[in-house]
Order: sequence, then C-alpha cells, then structure tokens
Amino acid sequence: MIMITGATGSVGRQAVDLLLGQGAEVVAVTRDPSDAALPERARVVCGDPSRPHTLDAALHDVDAVLISPRATGSGLKELLELAAERGVRRAVLLSAITVAHPAGEPRFAQQYKDAEGLVMGSGLEWTMLRLADFAANALAWAPQITSTGVVRGAYARAATSPIHERDIATVAVQALRTGEHAGAAYTLTGPQSLDQPAKVRLIAEAVGQDVTFEEMPAEHVRRAMIAQGLPEEIPDRLLGSLADYAKNPGPTTDTVEKLVGRPALTFADWARENAAAFRR
Repeated sequence: MIMITGATGSVGRQAVDLLLGQGAEVVAVTRDPSDAALPERARVVCGDPSRPHTLDAALHDVDAVLISPRATGSGLKELLELAAERGVRRAVLLSAITVAHPAGEPRFAQQYKDAEGLVMGSGLEWTMLRLADFAANALAWAPQITSTGVVRGAYARAATSPIHERDIATVAVQALRTGEHAGAAYTLTGPQSLDQPAKVRLIAEAVGQDVTFEEMPAEHVRRAMIAQGLPEEIPDRLLGSLADYAKNPGPTTDTVEKLVGRPALTFADWARENAAAFRR
C-alpha cells in the first residue's frame, strides 16, 4: 500500500491516479475529505502531515510514502519516525532544485536541505526528487489574463525549465513502487528553458487569444502580493529566485526522459491542457 500525503495537490492527484491505474492500493491523505473529490478506489484519509499523530492508524500496512516538506513543516521528523515504527520501507521526498543549483534566498534552499537530511537519516529507503518550478505555477497568472489579457510581473528575462506535474508524479510513482531508485537524488526539469514572456506567449497560443507580459519593478510586485494578503515569505521566495534566474537561467536536464522512457512534457503541453483556466 502506498500513502500520498497532499493528495489533493497538483502532484498528489496525479500520483493517486497513476497508482490506481497500475492497480496499486492507495492511501490518499487530505485535511478535508468532504471536498477532496478523490477517486472512489483510493482509501481517503482525513489527516494533517504537519501533525503526524493524525496519520498513525493510516500508516499500518503502508510500504511507501510520498512526502512534501511544505505539507509536513516541522512535523517531518516525527512523521518519519512514526513511519519507520509502523514498518514503512521507503520515502520519496518532493525537494527543490535549489538544493543542488542555488537560486534565491539561501534560507529557502536550506529548508529543503534540512528535509533531505532528515529523510536520509530516517532509516527508510529514500529517493529525492529535486524539482524545477512547476508549470502549474502559471495558474497564478489566470486572474490577470482572464480580466485584462496582460500579465504584470517582475524580471521578464528570468528563465527556467518548468516541469509538468504529471512528469513529477510519474517519476515519483516509479520510486514509490520499487527499490530501484533507492539512494538516488534526481534533478527534474522540463525540456525547455523559457523566460516569462515566452511562457505567456505559449499560453496565448493555447487559448487562441492575445496575452502579453508587462515587466514591473520587483518592489511593486512585492507590495501588490502582500496587499492581496499573501505572507511575506511568498514574494520573498518568488522574487529572489526570479532575480537570480534573470542573470543565469535555471538548469535543464533530460532526467525525466531517461527515467520514464519518453520525452518530458513541455510547457506548451501543459498550457493546452489547462487552457480553460486562462480564457476570457
């Protein structure tokens, strides 16, 4: 049996679907089962990974667990100890590319480094997935695109290789189901480096409407995000990384293709699949 924490997240949902499609038994963890809309064949469990005791009973008979440090927070160490006590054999951690390729404020990369250290010291078999920015992060632009057709943001030249959440889930499922990836730390990106206007152009092509990118000063963007009620950590994390990627593009790897045996999905693929979210 395989446990997916954060089962309603972009990667978690994909992992649940892929595992069920392969005939695996899945424990899908969510804080609100009534609103989760998860597949009926999954065993949906109400739990909070940041409070591991809420998952105690659900961990019985679980062989492997998918973990996001953002979901577990300070509860990661306790969750790993509890998993080991309940006989879980392996853990797959959704880590960040900045662990191996620094960008942005060092404190954010350090959070992932600390999480990796806990997993490595847990006694479980482990696999680290060090992830580039998610293609799905572009959904944050949807309100601007649907209302004005203009994305206003900082650091237009910031270039990354965004990864499709389905590719992350596909690699995660491989690592969860077998021990072949034990002890591996994979840097996973999409196949193409894109700056922000290029991403916006691909969304425009997907929706068949004019969409443009307008560069704004970083401090203006930061103030706007805070005015929307976002905690300061969010603009600090985003803008710090973008500032560095405007100077030096983030890495591009072919690891997804090597692991899954097909080309990695592109940002254009993702945009076409999610075009409805951006149409005016």
